[in-house]
This record gives sequence, structure tokens and C-alpha cells, in this order.
Amino acid sequence: MSENTKRSELEVKARQWLTERGVLIDDIAELVYFLQSQYIEHLTLDECRHNVNRVLAKREVQNAILTGIQLDVLAEKRQLEQPLQKTIDSDESLYGVDEVIALSIVNVYGSIGLTNYGYIDKQKPGILKRLDDKSTGECHTFLDDIVGAIAAAASSRLAHDNGEDVILDD
Repeated sequence: MSENTKRSELEVKARQWLTERGVLIDDIAELVYFLQSQYIEHLTLDECRHNVNRVLAKREVQNAILTGIQLDVLAEKRQLEQPLQKTIDSDESLYGVDEVIALSIVNVYGSIGLTNYGYIDKQKPGILKRLDDKSTGECHTFLDDIVGAIAAAASSRLAHDNGEDVILDD
């Protein structure tokens, strides 16, 4: 299946919502580059972008994106019941459900994704720093973890393919 193949309605909506929330494919590709450039000689942003697109083609990923973004939007509109509203607003450290959704993405490509995700979640480079900024008035409690997880999964996909002559199109 190529990247030009017709996308499902679910994938189209997931991509649309990412864009509406200010996250571009290139933003995620830059995170992949951040994670893998020291390990893969001559890595390009095009390769990173390709792997992000392959991750976004997975139904499990699309469902996680839509669920997380919907919860962020509801929190932003103050439409959640207390104490959940306060918990998501403040991105309470012991809440953890945002990370659980992110881990459903990370696990698509194996355990290496877990270390990639943990590292990028702590470093908060690029778009993750902006998404984590609480002063904007936007709620990205779920989205920052989802974006980091997509980058970690794409990095894992790259790591699995590194050194092989054939690029897998799973």
C-alpha cells in the first residue's frame, strides 16, 4: 500500500484534526529526525515524513488521535465534569491516561518505541514544547503525548528498517 492510496474516512479525519490543532506532518517528521539522525547516517526529512505517514495509516493510531483530541477540545470548552476537568486542564502528573493512549500508538512498532517515547516526552523538542505550553489557553494534555508517540513509533519503524535493502510497507 503506498502513501497515495485512498485514505479511509477515519484517517482523513485524524489528519484534519491534527492540522486544526496546529500539528503538521513535518512537525512530527522533525521529531523523528531528532530521535534517529544520530543512529541513521544520511537520514532525510523525507524518510522521516514517509514513516510518519505509515504510522498515521494505522487504525489504532487514528483512533487514539481522535479520542485524545476530542478530550482536549472538550476540556478547552470546559465541558467535562469535575474533577476530570481540573485534572485534564492541569495535565496532572499522576493522571496517566494521556500516556496510556500514547502507549497504544507506541506499541504498534515494538518495545523500542517505548524508550523513544520516554526520551522525547522528557526532552519536549520542537512542536512538543509548544503543545506543552500551558500559557496559551489551549489544552493539549492528550495531543502532546500522541504526537510524541507518533514520532516514537515512526522512529521505531525506521530503526527496524535501518540496514535493510527493502523498505517495508506495513
